[in-house]
Amino acid sequence: MMHKRALCNLEGALHRDLMKGYSKNIRPMENNGDITEVKLKMTLTNLISLNEKEETLTTCVWVEMQWYDYRLSWANRPGFEAYENITSTRVPSKSIWLPDIILENNVDGHFEITLYTNALVDPDGMVYWLPPAIYRSACAIKVNYFPFDWQNCSMIFRSQTYSANEIELKLTDEGDSIVEWIEIDPEAFTVSPTNPTPANPKGKFGENGEWIIKHRPAKKVINERYSRDELDYQEIIFFLIIQRKPLFYVINIIVPCVLFSSLGLLVYHLPAKAGGQKCTMSIAIMLAQTVFLFLIAKKVPETSLAVPLIGKYLMFVMSVTAITVMNCVVVLNVSLRTPNTHPMTDKVRKVLLNVLPRLLRMRMQRWTPREEVNGTMNRSTIHLRRRSSLGLIVKADEYMLKTARSELMFSRLKERDGLMRSALEKIQNSLEGDTVQDLSSSLAMASPEVQQCVASCKHIAESTKQQNDFQSENEEWFLVARVIDRLCFIVMAMLFVLGTIGIFLMGHFNQAPSLPFPGDPKKYLPEMSPTNITGSL
Repeated sequence: MMHKRALCNLEGALHRDLMKGYSKNIRPMENNGDITEVKLKMTLTNLISLNEKEETLTTCVWVEMQWYDYRLSWANRPGFEAYENITSTRVPSKSIWLPDIILENNVDGHFEITLYTNALVDPDGMVYWLPPAIYRSACAIKVNYFPFDWQNCSMIFRSQTYSANEIELKLTDEGDSIVEWIEIDPEAFTVSPTNPTPANPKGKFGENGEWIIKHRPAKKVINERYSRDELDYQEIIFFLIIQRKPLFYVINIIVPCVLFSSLGLLVYHLPAKAGGQKCTMSIAIMLAQTVFLFLIAKKVPETSLAVPLIGKYLMFVMSVTAITVMNCVVVLNVSLRTPNTHPMTDKVRKVLLNVLPRLLRMRMQRWTPREEVNGTMNRSTIHLRRRSSLGLIVKADEYMLKTARSELMFSRLKERDGLMRSALEKIQNSLEGDTVQDLSSSLAMASPEVQQCVASCKHIAESTKQQNDFQSENEEWFLVARVIDRLCFIVMAMLFVLGTIGIFLMGHFNQAPSLPFPGDPKKYLPEMSPTNITGSL
């Protein structure tokens, strides 16, 4: 206990003796022209966030700095023999010389560190300073493949007071190797298999819920375009190459967008004449897609250099929905056509009623040209025609008896009730015998009435035929609309599926590079010792 108290008293006395005549505004330089070496190392404790809208990276780090200050040494120094047992001492960082190294690409205006911790000094005058800091640095966001993107954010450190002729910035060396990477604090950082260290060979540290660190190299950069007297000549850059975890966006944006966009294909299963319902459903889907587009616009930076991948997909499905609305209008127009306004040619019938339904596997009655139908009917009529005039009259009588309700179409309404009766009475009165001559004379007496009956029957048949032809052609236009609707459905379904797969495959293959710098085979990671490798296995 007495020994510790004596050491504390000696350490206080050592501090007073070291600070006698010490000026923190003068760079430690034993000889004129000496350059002070300042070594840097960064330890990442937390990747707080990456704000895509503001293009800022927020991190919590420890910035380790080391330099030699001969004025703070007491080993083998005359007058300091009493302090030889003290192996190290702590001095307030604000009372000693500091290299004035700041984060160059800071965006919040606070260039200083968060807390000025004490500096640790060893007997040889080596100063070890480890201040904590929360930095908000600029990070140019590439939105081309959002939300399947990766970003390369850098933190640039340089001195704002001393040039390369006064201080030399270096990366910290540990043993025989230079620490060319960002250290990860295993106690504070959030677990990733991509961040191995000698202390943790499997690299299982915690990490940000949205980003995974792929590479974390560090480099000293010499800008040859500047002279050594300029402050921009040398700088230390710490890189963070991070890959986004897209699960959040897949569940909350992409999957709902794909689902309700696919509902636009269901409008083709509504009847061809239900154009109003089709258009209403398609426009409602387009409005929902527009809302999702606004949500994406609030997330990404307002830039015209690139369009996010999810934005491209939303524009694609909105275009598909717009084309679907156009298809519905066209199909409704075709289904409501009539022979009076739009006569249909035989070529259209052959293509849209015979060829396309067969290719589209639609079950429809095959259209047959009228010449073939009429030829078949004429041939059958020739073989089945009776030579007896009496057979024609009997057929006419039977037709008249069966179609009594159609007598309203007769032009002579006054004679419609007694026309058939008067003709039959004349035939019966004149037919006295059963000979052919008697039959011929009776038909000759009743010929005007019979001719009028035949003309009326012919008029009924022609009117019925015209009405059937009109309805048949109306039905043909409706069938044509069905064929066009089915064709549009197949085309739009293929376009939607292939477009969706193609666009998201672009994002799937957009992975962070396997090496930090193209053309440089170094991985900028700590070397794994055989002991750690064996332990990890």
